[in-house]
Amino acid sequence: MILATFRTFSLACLLLVGTMTNAQITAGPDQETAKTDTTTVTNVQPIVEPEPTWLIDPKIVEPRLLALQKEIPLTYNTVTHQFVEYFAYRKPSFTKTMLERKGVFFPLYEKYLKKYNLPDELKYLSLIESGLNPKVISRAGAGGLWQFMPKTARVDFGLKIDEYVDERFDPEKATEAACKYMRQLYNIFGDWHLVLAAYNTGPGNVRRAIRKSNGGQTFWEIYNYLPRETRAYVPQYIGILYMMNHADSHDIYAENLETALPHDTILVNSYIDLDKFASLSNICLEDIQRLNPHVLTHILPSQTRNFQLRLPKYDLAFFKDNRKTILDSATKMPASIFEKAQQNTEILLARRTDDTTLKANLTAAAVTENKETIEDDMEDVVINKKPKKKVYVVRKKDNLSDIAERFDVDVYDIKVWNHLKNSMIQPGQKLVIFKEVAVSSTIKYARSNHKDKENVRKGKVRFHNVQDGDTLWNISQRYGGISIDKLKKLNGIKSNIVKAGMKIRVS
Repeated sequence: MILATFRTFSLACLLLVGTMTNAQITAGPDQETAKTDTTTVTNVQPIVEPEPTWLIDPKIVEPRLLALQKEIPLTYNTVTHQFVEYFAYRKPSFTKTMLERKGVFFPLYEKYLKKYNLPDELKYLSLIESGLNPKVISRAGAGGLWQFMPKTARVDFGLKIDEYVDERFDPEKATEAACKYMRQLYNIFGDWHLVLAAYNTGPGNVRRAIRKSNGGQTFWEIYNYLPRETRAYVPQYIGILYMMNHADSHDIYAENLETALPHDTILVNSYIDLDKFASLSNICLEDIQRLNPHVLTHILPSQTRNFQLRLPKYDLAFFKDNRKTILDSATKMPASIFEKAQQNTEILLARRTDDTTLKANLTAAAVTENKETIEDDMEDVVINKKPKKKVYVVRKKDNLSDIAERFDVDVYDIKVWNHLKNSMIQPGQKLVIFKEVAVSSTIKYARSNHKDKENVRKGKVRFHNVQDGDTLWNISQRYGGISIDKLKKLNGIKSNIVKAGMKIRVS
C-alpha cells in the first residue's frame, strides 16, 4: 500500500506540524533585496523554512481532492491538509461514527438538495455542524442537525418551537429549511465557499470581511478577516469530505451501521399520551421517540392540529386492527392535566411569543447537559493546540474500555493509534495515547449519544437534578435513550410527573 511508508512514522509527528505551519493565509514577509553599487554585489541568502512532516503524503491528498471536486472547490493547502490528518489520525473515531450514521440521513439530504438545485456534496456540511446528532443543542442555543438558532428557525423558516415540539430537531423540516437558507446565501454571494462561511457566521460577518480585505471575492482572500471559528469552517468541510470518501485508505471502517427506520404516519389533532399510546399499541416507545426527535415531552397538548406522528412500519398491525379503541384511550386527557392546561393557557401563549425566554431555557439545558468544556474554535484546536502524547503500560486486568475512559478518549482511537486489529491487550504492553488539549464542539456532539448509551449499558450510577420544564421523556433522551419505565423503576416513581429539585437516578 502507498501509505505504508508513511505509517512507519511515529504519530508524535502530530506535535510538530503546528510549529511549522501558520494558521493564517498571509503573503509572507517582505524579502530583502540584493544591494548593488559599482563595485560590489551582496547576495542575501533566502530563509528556507523546513517542510512540515506530514503523516499523509500531500501527493496522495491533493490529487484525490481534485478528483472529488464537483461544484464546490476542494482547495488543497497546508491548512486543509491538517484537517485531513485531524480526522484521519487524531479523531478517527469521529470519521468512523459519521460512516455509521450517514445511511440514516444522507438519502434525506440528497432528496432536498436535489429539490432546491443545490450541490449534492453539501450533505457533508451537517457532519461538522452537528455530528449527525439530531437532538444536539449548542451552548449558544442552536439546535438540530443543521444548528438553527430559535429566532432564525421560527421567524425566517417557519419552524414550530414551543414546550412540546421543536421542529429544529425534525430531520425532514430542518433539512428543507437548511436547503432554503443555502439557496438564499448563494443568491447573495454566488460563491460556495462564501456560502459555507456565511452559514457558519452569518452573511453580515462575511460582508464585513470582504470590506476589510478591500473587496476580496474568495474565502481565501478574506480568510484573515473572518472570525477565527469561521476560518476553520471551510478547511474542516474539505477535510471531512475527503475522509468520508477515502476512510478505508486510512484503515477506518464503519463497525455498526445505522439505518433509517421505515415508517408510516398518523395525523394527530388532539391531546395524546405517547406513553399510553405505545403501551396500548404494542409499539416500542423508543422507536416512536427515534422517529419523532422533535417531540420534546411524552404528551402532545389539546391544541395540537395536523401533527404528523411517525410510527415504525413493522409494528403497526395491532394498532391498525384496534385503532379506534387505542386512540380513544390515549387521547383522553386526565382531569388533572385538563385543569392545569386551563389555568396555564395564557402563560403558555406568552411563552411561545417570548423567543428570549425560550432561547435562555434552551441554553441553560445545553449547559446542564454538557459540563465538559467545549472549544468551538476548530482552527485553534486543530492547528495550535496539538495533543499531548502519553505512553501507558498495560496493567493486569486492564481493558481498552477502562483505559479509554481513564484518558477520556475513544476505544477506536486507541486501536488506530496502536495498529490494534482487535481489543485484546496484554500486561506490560505499551499503548500510545494522544490526549487532546481542547475538545471541539463537532466531536463533542458526535460523541454524546455513544458516551451516554455506554454509561447506561455499563450500569454506572448517575443522577440528574430535575429542572423546570423537565419530563421523564426528555430526561431519558439526555442520558442515552434509557427507557421511561426503567427511570421509574430506578427511582420508585409510579406516575410520569417529576418536579423541579428532584434528584433522579438515570443509570
